[in-house]
Amino acid sequence: MTMGEVRRPKPPGGTVLLVLVTALLAGGGVALFAGPLPANVLWAAADVVTLVPATGWVIADLRARRYGADLLALLALGSTLAVGEFLAGAIVAAMVATGRVLEAAAQRRAGRDLSALLARAPSRAHVRRGADVAVTPIGQVRRGDLVVVLPGEVVPVDGTLAGDGTFDESALTGEAVPVTRTAPDPVRSGVVNAGAAVDLRATATAADSTYAGVVELAQQAAAGSAPVARLADRIAVWFLPTALLIAALAWAFTGAPDRAVAVLVTATPCPLLLAVPIAVTGGMSRASRSGVVVKGGAALELLGRVSTLVMDKTGTVTGGTPEVVDMVWAPGTARDQVLADAAAIEQYSPHVLAGAVLRAAERAGVTPPPAESVTEEPGQGATGRIAGRTVHVGRLPHGAVLPRWARGAARRGRLDLASIIWVCRDTDPLAALFVRDRIRTDAARTMRRLRTAGIQRVVLLTGDHVDNAVEVAGMLGVDEVHADTTPADKIDSVRTARAAATTAMVGDGINDAPALAAADVGIALGSRGSTAAAQAADAVILDDRIDRLADAVEIARRTRRLALQSAVAGTVLSLLAMLAAAAGWLVPVAGALVQEGIDLAVILNALRALGGRTQRSHAETAELLHRFAREHEELGHVRAAVREAADAVARGTGPCTDAIVRHAYQLLTDQLLPHEHAEEDTLYPALAEILGGPEGTFTMSRGHVEIDRLVRRLGRHLADSHNVQPDQLDDLRATLYGLDAVLTLHFAQEEEAYFTLAPPEPGAAPQS
Repeated sequence: MTMGEVRRPKPPGGTVLLVLVTALLAGGGVALFAGPLPANVLWAAADVVTLVPATGWVIADLRARRYGADLLALLALGSTLAVGEFLAGAIVAAMVATGRVLEAAAQRRAGRDLSALLARAPSRAHVRRGADVAVTPIGQVRRGDLVVVLPGEVVPVDGTLAGDGTFDESALTGEAVPVTRTAPDPVRSGVVNAGAAVDLRATATAADSTYAGVVELAQQAAAGSAPVARLADRIAVWFLPTALLIAALAWAFTGAPDRAVAVLVTATPCPLLLAVPIAVTGGMSRASRSGVVVKGGAALELLGRVSTLVMDKTGTVTGGTPEVVDMVWAPGTARDQVLADAAAIEQYSPHVLAGAVLRAAERAGVTPPPAESVTEEPGQGATGRIAGRTVHVGRLPHGAVLPRWARGAARRGRLDLASIIWVCRDTDPLAALFVRDRIRTDAARTMRRLRTAGIQRVVLLTGDHVDNAVEVAGMLGVDEVHADTTPADKIDSVRTARAAATTAMVGDGINDAPALAAADVGIALGSRGSTAAAQAADAVILDDRIDRLADAVEIARRTRRLALQSAVAGTVLSLLAMLAAAAGWLVPVAGALVQEGIDLAVILNALRALGGRTQRSHAETAELLHRFAREHEELGHVRAAVREAADAVARGTGPCTDAIVRHAYQLLTDQLLPHEHAEEDTLYPALAEILGGPEGTFTMSRGHVEIDRLVRRLGRHLADSHNVQPDQLDDLRATLYGLDAVLTLHFAQEEEAYFTLAPPEPGAAPQS
């Protein structure tokens, strides 16, 4: 089956049966005025027209080596006919037919999100062939083809934009706001062009694109009827013989077959026939709307029982891309100029770390100057000439002598477990750029939500070095770390965890695919993950947010809870009704009516799985969160200036130290404090509505107070004298380093606790 060949749900088959049975039941009630005979004939007919398809259902179950719920319905229908309880039989028939219609309706509602996802799969693409645009079957699109996406069309393959475009990504991410992207941003297959026609260069075939794996999972999820969850099967295994035993004992001890019939009528187990599958299918729909496609009901049920979570590190709990996280530069050197020179050289380099430098320069708003004669030596870095001077970016050149600041930077890199990109002019170091794969800002919050949802043990797997793995694990509160792992090691770790508890594995790369397949439930990140990982997984997170994992676990837990409530409550009530029928307190007709009420109650409870909500912010608050998150990025140079001032004070007094400290103070008062005051006045009151009151932001407000206090103290230091004096050094150094520590912690807490509440900003790069 291709992406264009989509399975559609079958039309409901119970409606005709329900109409016919209802007509016969009502007709019997009217005919009763003419005498019992015509009424009994019509009621018996209602029983028979239901008995025939019920027999087919049971035969199909027995051929599949299953028995249980449908068999009890068949016995109830047959026994009422056998003893002449035609009205009771007609009520049972109406109950069974009503249940079939409710099941079909619930399936249509629960499956509409999956169906919509399937229906979007494109079958054709418009490909530029010279000056012409040809309509091409999607399977014939190749990497490198220039594909034209018309307004309203679904992007058929993964690609990079050749021009600016606006896209509706709601089918994949659940976010309704259109996203504007610029060339050469990547665009995933499955999103809709919400603007003018746009060209994109295919980077994958349709089969290897993001949407292919999603469609395959969705087709499996949507195929056939609601899954018969194993929970229902386990209950049905003992419910059927129990019902038959109670019926047999009632008949044996009383000699009245009517009591056995009444028991069977009250035992008709719609809670098992319908409630559990409806809850599971509703949970799958809810997960789909939250940006997670689950392969089937069994996978969702297993996810609801998971107690051990095994996670890949790179690309899963980290961004998967190295980023410049900090920078130290030589005294008397302009930070922005050094960063611009580094970007000028690195823009010619294909190395992965070169991209980190270019992104850092873009965030800082610097423009690279012209560079010439750029060459690259593998393993050493790139070298070129800027304004007649030789600039080297990469490892330290041979023969370079490290001054004091550079030795401190090298030590700091080792302590921070960061790679260092050195920027040198000739052989003199000018700056050190610290590069790391950042932990996702939503990772820690996701871990807390997973713990709250019932995950008891978290294992982190990585091919990275032990120190880096332990650092990430410590930041996230992971229970166990396996570093330097191969794909085979990952499989062994998953199997070991699975032997002790129900285990889920989360990953995104090709090397994670075997481990995903080995777990009870494999979950792949589909946005930047490999198609192999998506195909090996039982569920796919459609966008680049790890907090969707917490959404999925919470939905699965709630679905399982509702299914269990429905099955257990319905079964217990049915058992009580059976005992009442066996004691002669319920005649068959009354038993049928009681069972009908039980069925409706548990089915309505199961339908609650379609509802519920995940943690999301209001639109206006989301805009504020996006604004202040951008400002955090823009204020990076202010924080760097504070650290530079602290380091300068640590080196001693002098005109240079005084200038650096006063520059930092100016930045703090002109840029940082207005940001903090705006957060206090506008963002925090808006967050109070989401967090349930101002107490949720109290500790962060206290952080604002401390930042204000330290900046005022710094101002008093500078007002005391025209130049920094020796007797000021100790307190001034403590003030600046303290301010640096408070700002680092405060920014990290806001980014983790608040900014992750907002959906991804339209046009934003993937989160890291």
